[in-house]
Amino acid sequence: MPSFRAQQLSVLTMNTFAFTACFAVWVMFSIIGIPIKELLTLSETQFGILIATPILTGSLARLPVGMLTDKYGGRIVYFLLMLATILPLWFISEATEYWQFLVLGLFVGIAGASFSVGIAYTARWFTKEKQGFAMGIFGAGNAGAALTKFVAPSLVVAYGWEMVPKVYAVAMFVTVVLYWMFTYEDPDHKVGSHVTIADQLKMLKDPNIWKYMQYYSLVFGGFVGLSLWMTKYYIAEYGFDLTTAALLAATFVLPSGIIRALGGWFSDKYGAYKVTWWVMWISWVCLFLMSYPQTEMVIKTTTGDVAVGIGLNVWVFTSLLFVVGIAWGFGKASVFKFLSDEYPDNIGVASGIVGLAGGMGGFLLPIMFGALIDFTGVNSVVFMLLYGATSVSLVWMHYTFAKDKQRQDAVIAKNHVMREYEQSHEDLESYAVAKAAVEQADIIEQFYNSYTSSREKAIVEAERMKRQREEGQLPSESLE
Repeated sequence: MPSFRAQQLSVLTMNTFAFTACFAVWVMFSIIGIPIKELLTLSETQFGILIATPILTGSLARLPVGMLTDKYGGRIVYFLLMLATILPLWFISEATEYWQFLVLGLFVGIAGASFSVGIAYTARWFTKEKQGFAMGIFGAGNAGAALTKFVAPSLVVAYGWEMVPKVYAVAMFVTVVLYWMFTYEDPDHKVGSHVTIADQLKMLKDPNIWKYMQYYSLVFGGFVGLSLWMTKYYIAEYGFDLTTAALLAATFVLPSGIIRALGGWFSDKYGAYKVTWWVMWISWVCLFLMSYPQTEMVIKTTTGDVAVGIGLNVWVFTSLLFVVGIAWGFGKASVFKFLSDEYPDNIGVASGIVGLAGGMGGFLLPIMFGALIDFTGVNSVVFMLLYGATSVSLVWMHYTFAKDKQRQDAVIAKNHVMREYEQSHEDLESYAVAKAAVEQADIIEQFYNSYTSSREKAIVEAERMKRQREEGQLPSESLE
C-alpha cells in the first residue's frame, strides 16, 4: 500500500489528467462545429446553440454529481461519468442531421460535470492550508480547451472533422483505464448516509452561496463562452484560417487554465477577497477596450477627404485577450478558495451548485453571442455583453464582499482596542468591565436594528389594513 503522501499526489495527478481530457471533450464542438456549420448552412444563433448544447448537460449535472461524490466518494463517480461519454463521442462522427448533433452533444456534455467530482475529491485529500493550491492545480485541467485548439484543427485539416470524435473516444477510454489504476479512496471522505438530498439542498438558503454563484458565472462562464467562440471570432473578424484562428484562441485558453494553480496559491497567501477584487477590475478595463467595434470614418478637410480607421489590430486584441484569460484563471481559483473555507464539510454540494451557475453562464453566453451578432452584425458585441456583466458584478461585489469585509475589520479593530486597553491597564477588573460594556453595546445595537426593522414592517402592515378597511374589505374592529 503506497504512503498517504504518494496517494495524495497520485489522486491529484490523475484527477487533473482526467479533468483535462473531459474539458477537451466538453469544448470539442468549438472546432468541429465550424465545418458542421458550413455543412448544414447554420445561422449564427444555430451555431451558438450547437456549441453550447454540451455545456447545458455538463452544467445541470454538476449539482447531482456533486451530491453523489459526497455520498459515494469521488473515485467511482468520476470513473462512471467518463465511461458514459465514450459511446456518444464515437457516434458523433456518424451524425448527419442538426438534431442528431444536438442530442449526442447533450450526452457528451456530461463530461463537464467532472469538475464537481474532481474538485471535491481533490479537496478532501488535503489540509485547509493547502486546499487552494491543490484545487488550483486540479483546475488547471481547464487547459483541456487549449488541447482541443491544438489537436482538433490538425485532425480536421488532415482527415476531416469526423476523425476528431473518434480519436477523442479512444483517448477517453485510455483515460478511464489509467484513472482506475492510479487513484484511491478514503471512506472518511464520504458524507454520512443520514444526510439526504434535501439536507444538502438547504445550502441554497445561504445568501453567500448565491454571491459565489454570480461571480463564478462570469469568470468561468465567460471563460467557457469565449473558449467556444474565439476560433470563429478570429475567422470572422480578422480573416484567419481554422488552424491559425485556433492557435490564436489558445493564447486565451491555455494560460487561463494553467495559471489557475498560481491563483490558488495567491488565494491561500493573500486571501480570496483581494484576488477576486483585482480580477474584476482588470477584466473590466480590458473588456471595455475590446468591446469597441472596428470603425471607419471619413473626415472632411480643406485638402480633401481623410479616411480614419479606429479599432484594435490583431496583436493588441490578442494581448488584451491574454490578460483577461490570466485574470479569469486567478478568479476561478479564488472563488473555490472561498468555498473550501466556508463549506469544508459540504464542498461537493457547494462546488456543484457554484459550478452549475458557472456552467449555465457558459451555456447561455454562446447562444447570446450568436443572437446578438445576428441582430447587430457587429462581432465585438460579444465583449460589450461581457463588459456589461462585469460592471454589474463589480457593483454587486461592492455591496456584498465589501460589507462582509467591513464587519471583519470592525471585529479585528475591536479586538485590537481591547488588547491595547488590557496592556495599558493593570487593573484587570477595569478591563473586564470595559470588555463587558463593549459586548453589551453590540447586543444593544442588534436589538435596536431588530426593533427598527420590525417597526417598519408593522407600519407597512397597518397602512395596508387601513386601506382595506377604507375600501370595506376589513371590519373596523380589526384595527382596534
